[in-house]
Amino acid sequence: MDSLTVLVPVYNEEAVIDEFYRRTVAVCESLDRTQFEILFVDDGSSDGSCDIISGLIAKDPRLSLLRLSRNFGKEAALTAGLDHVDADAIVIIDADLQDPPELIPDMLTLWKKGYDTVYGQRTERHGESFVKKLTASAFYRLMAHVGRFSIPRDTGDFRLLSRRAVNALRCLPESNRFMKGLFSWIGYPQIALKYSRDPRHAGETKFNYWKLWNFALDGITSFTTIPLKLASYIGVFLAFGSFLYGAYVIVKTLIWGDPVPGYPSLMTVILFIGGIQLMFLGVLGEYLGRMFDETKRRPLYLIQEHVRGSDFRGSVSAAEYAREDVK
Repeated sequence: MDSLTVLVPVYNEEAVIDEFYRRTVAVCESLDRTQFEILFVDDGSSDGSCDIISGLIAKDPRLSLLRLSRNFGKEAALTAGLDHVDADAIVIIDADLQDPPELIPDMLTLWKKGYDTVYGQRTERHGESFVKKLTASAFYRLMAHVGRFSIPRDTGDFRLLSRRAVNALRCLPESNRFMKGLFSWIGYPQIALKYSRDPRHAGETKFNYWKLWNFALDGITSFTTIPLKLASYIGVFLAFGSFLYGAYVIVKTLIWGDPVPGYPSLMTVILFIGGIQLMFLGVLGEYLGRMFDETKRRPLYLIQEHVRGSDFRGSVSAAEYAREDVK
């Protein structure tokens, strides 16, 4: 009999958890000869998400909750979940139901054919703004051109991983984690499962454009040094251009003289070159900042509690649900 763990990162998703549980359990119960578990990883939610999950655990021992001590970010929450799974196949899926759990049987079918990673590739993205679709498309295409390996386009975290793939991911200790890149970096046989992404079932997205911008920077700086090379190339080009322009000014002055001081043009050149220098100092700063984070070797996450099945160690809300069931 195969074992399956459905890994669900959660951050303030109280509006969707019950419906997600209903649909996911219905799908998993329909699987033939498969023992399943649903592992929720709470990334420091400030709403009632933990209480709802604890209540579900009290009624269904096939659920468990890994609660982080604070909000560490989705990448850290995924890492925490992957560090605590022990199954033949692991499906990562968000709780917002944009990625349909009904595709899990299709993922398992492809996994049984020998694929270590089955990633969901979005053909449509319903319920998302034009700007978000455009920027997401541009980012994936940029990564395809500048990355050292191929990251599938229009692909999120929704995927199935084999035990071998998860073991490989556990060997990657970096602090600045761009999981979509790490999923591709490990290699092994991978295949796309195309689907149409639904709008959120309820609630609001937790990713604003500022977070998405920083997320994109993590992806670029984690897997390519192209920005540093670009800084070098532009620096050489500007230095060569400045040399030619300087030679032109000297020759012009010697032959015809130059009664006009040329203050505007001089300031334009100085400001332009200064702006380029500051911009690429910022690029260097992004890489140095990430190196600084790596050298500190802090843990990626801290766990407040791990509730397995009917084991409610310290979970008051879950205990209350259990007493209600006894009544």
